[in-house]
Amino acid sequence: MAASDGGRSPSRCFLVSESRQAVARQRLEVLTRSRDGFEIAEMDLRFRGPGQVLGTRQSGLPDLALASLTSDGGVLEKARDAARLLLQEDPHLHTLPRLRARLADHDTRLASAARLN
Repeated sequence: MAASDGGRSPSRCFLVSESRQAVARQRLEVLTRSRDGFEIAEMDLRFRGPGQVLGTRQSGLPDLALASLTSDGGVLEKARDAARLLLQEDPHLHTLPRLRARLADHDTRLASAARLN
């Protein structure tokens, strides 16, 4: 490996893919035209899908049925703030037993999935 010159020489990156899929070409195009890591990450999220927000799956259709992480950020932030307020007022969800039961079931499923990995 050559010694570093402190970043004075231009960097090179070779992207190689044997895929003929349009999405693969689009992903490579994003990488070749953008130097913005946030844009690259957002496009990757759009192409790949967010997977499970609270689970172990890394790609595919999300657990969120009605929201998009890339375009509904404001709504999701409001929902998070509302959930925080709810938990401040009722940390054990005594006033919402059905929600408490659903969250307990979700935690059980996540724990089961984690043991499989």
